Amino acid sequence: MNLRKRQRGASAEVHTSAMNDIMFFLLLFFLIASTLTNPNVVKLLLPKSKSGKAVAKKTVNVSIDKDLQYTVDKKPVLLTDLPTVLGSYKSQAAELTIVLYVDKTVAIQDVVGVMDIAQKLNIKMVLATVPK
Repeated sequence: MNLRKRQRGASAEVHTSAMNDIMFFLLLFFLIASTLTNPNVVKLLLPKSKSGKAVAKKTVNVSIDKDLQYTVDKKPVLLTDLPTVLGSYKSQAAELTIVLYVDKTVAIQDVVGVMDIAQKLNIKMVLATVPK
């Protein structure tokens, strides 16, 4: 004699306890990965240095890629227009520092040309490198 009731269908259960852990780790991974990227920089192969310091004042990113294309804060600029563009940034901030990102295949004469422009405008300049 069977006194139990029969179940007419199979019961479906979803265990979501492990899903909370997975979602937490994914969120943590994407938060850490998003803070490591710098969206203000053009992708370049930078030279290496043994010592380096971070710049904390108002900075302008100037990049020279391997095709000698100049960019100022991700905006393409001709070399002839570079003094006027940097002069406009100089008028906006009293203490301005240029962070110069140069591909390691670029000739030193092109780097010195940008340094001369910054010297004439009396702007401090820092050359960006990759730490060893």
